[in-house]
Amino acid sequence: MTGTTGRVALVTGSSSGIGAATARLLAARGMRMVVNYLHSAASAEQVVAEIEAAGGEAIAVQADVREPEAVRSLIEQARKAWGGGIDVLVHNALTPYVVKSFQDITWEELGGKVDNEMRAAFVVTKAVLPTMLEQGWGRIVYLSAGPGRRPRAGMIALGTDKAALSQFGRYLAQELGPHGITVNIVEPGPVGDTRIAADVLDAELTQRQVAATPMGRLAQASDVAQAVAFYASEDNAFMTGTTAAVNGGMAMY
Repeated sequence: MTGTTGRVALVTGSSSGIGAATARLLAARGMRMVVNYLHSAASAEQVVAEIEAAGGEAIAVQADVREPEAVRSLIEQARKAWGGGIDVLVHNALTPYVVKSFQDITWEELGGKVDNEMRAAFVVTKAVLPTMLEQGWGRIVYLSAGPGRRPRAGMIALGTDKAALSQFGRYLAQELGPHGITVNIVEPGPVGDTRIAADVLDAELTQRQVAATPMGRLAQASDVAQAVAFYASEDNAFMTGTTAAVNGGMAMY
């Protein structure tokens, strides 16, 4: 293999948005893609079709990545397709969350969100690790979010979960570095062309977010994918335990 050509990459939650943009970009750079989805089969198959039309290789695999047996089945399908395990993990899958103040949120809404997200990260990482350890090479990238570092009104569920995920990633970076495995976090600010943005950002809030961004616009999914692709590549041989804030400079304020 030259560079990352031929490496097998799993992007969880890659039927749309950041996940789909990342899958398309990694495939364009020569990786074999496992396009994971939970409910959106048609969208996932469309991503696969786009990758194949551009000359890449991809399969769509349904799996709830919180469930160990589902993830084992996913990895087995990748093995059947290409003869090996997962070399690159991009954990992007996001479960729904409420936008509420602490005074209004219930423990089920807060604790349930943290449990779902951390369970998924734990399960999918455990499953892909044996191949990476055996070959002494691997790339793991977790998708965090701005509220995990900088509190925003109503975002206590998402922010608490993503703060936990980022620290989880740093602990893994410390443990897995000696084995040739890098672990990094990509932390997008508001991303304009995603379903979540449509659900959370109204026109007034979007205008305020743009005004607070030196680059004068919100991120696009493709902006985030570029950062993920660097972390997933052979070029990233020495950066681990780091966080790339993809927010157009918003984090400076």
